[in-house]
Amino acid sequence: MLSSQIPSADVALITAGPHIKAVTNYKQVSRTLEEFDVEEQPSSVLEEKFPNLTIIHSAVKSLHTKSHCVETADGRVFGYKKLCICSGARPKLLTQDNPYVLGIRDTDSAQEFQKRLSKAKRIVIVGNGGIALELVYEVEGCEVIWAVKDKAIGNTFFDAGAAQFLIPSLEADKPQAAAPCKRPRFTTEEAAPGGSHIFTADRSSQAYGHGPTDSGSALGPDWHEGIALRGAEQVSHRVSVEYQCEVEKIFTCEELHKSPEQTLRPECGDWPVYVRLTNAQTFGCDFVVSATGVVPNTEPFLQGNTFVVADDGGLQVDDHMMTSEADVYAAGDVCTACWEQSPLWQQMRLWTQARQMGWYAGRCMAAHILSEPVELDFCFELFSHITKFFNYKVVLLGKFNSQGLGPDHELLVRCTKGQEYVKVVLSGGRMVGAVLIGETDLEETFENLILNQMDLTPYGEELLNPDIDIEDYFD
Repeated sequence: MLSSQIPSADVALITAGPHIKAVTNYKQVSRTLEEFDVEEQPSSVLEEKFPNLTIIHSAVKSLHTKSHCVETADGRVFGYKKLCICSGARPKLLTQDNPYVLGIRDTDSAQEFQKRLSKAKRIVIVGNGGIALELVYEVEGCEVIWAVKDKAIGNTFFDAGAAQFLIPSLEADKPQAAAPCKRPRFTTEEAAPGGSHIFTADRSSQAYGHGPTDSGSALGPDWHEGIALRGAEQVSHRVSVEYQCEVEKIFTCEELHKSPEQTLRPECGDWPVYVRLTNAQTFGCDFVVSATGVVPNTEPFLQGNTFVVADDGGLQVDDHMMTSEADVYAAGDVCTACWEQSPLWQQMRLWTQARQMGWYAGRCMAAHILSEPVELDFCFELFSHITKFFNYKVVLLGKFNSQGLGPDHELLVRCTKGQEYVKVVLSGGRMVGAVLIGETDLEETFENLILNQMDLTPYGEELLNPDIDIEDYFD
């Protein structure tokens, strides 16, 4: 953005790696929804495209905001007029410096995961966000123990109803489609605190058991596509979900056998590492995947400076992406949006928002240099995100999980098993959020209804009546 808006300016990109993440196959789906791929490309691609851009290959050692200069790890010092920090976030690991605990954040860690998985018979995945959801579905040839702290899977992205819709995908059997009822009702059967569910399929894709039992830059949104996530076993898919629990302790084989209070599963056997959960279950495994979220990567920018840091650890930015330090901007996972936000938008550390923030920060920097006015971009008016979980298209709009809404909000749900899950969030009779799973073709219509804030009270539950073509109705 900067290089194209001010061709006469000298622009530098400081990056520790030889590659850059490039947005490809960009598609504007609707007014706020966008789809794109992220792929690694040589940094020379950018230099060829923008003659005024210089790539500096080194990590940042320190930032001196008062003297407006950056010192790199190789000892060089670069002055700046305007600076934007886009250092992203790093995995929030369960424990540091444990060779059996792996966080997946960048290409190197993804390749290390693939290498280890190829020899693994059982892994434990801890976390309930996007990385965890993708892994438990994609991993084959390896038993997966999935520990989540919530009552349902995917708590970051959807409610228990959507989780129940997705759960059958952990089996290889394709759930049969059922006609939706006109007055939809959706109930969930929660596992007891600390309870577990097991989902299994053999190589012929026949489910043979399910139900309760006693027993640093970020990757792109489709990072797992094109790489083999297969373990050493013949089983295609075997996932055991442990609900409402966290990791209490991680043991090596030697430490575990010296600890008499440990209760092992009968089939536990000898494993390189063991994980004790807060539900009193202990599992042996080949390694542990820590997918418990990320923390803004603010090191080494804080020392010696006076940045205002938000409660979540991000650099606070205003509606022009400016930090508390003069001439220093921030965008993406490293920052926290602290302006007065639209009631239909919230920050989530996703690739969609990282791209939007980076583009908008560049625009703001250029406008300030050229002394031009700039208004908050429309992309911050409505939260919108398209992704894929369990091979279903997932669209999230507005306050899709009723974030920050009072007790007077209302939910309407339509579910067709194995095909689609549609949920709308209404407040004061107006649509303020939606979750669309499957090929619903409702995203643009619902986006318009949320943005227009039309009073939908007269329509009631007919709003999701499958016999009504809602797209034509509201066009």
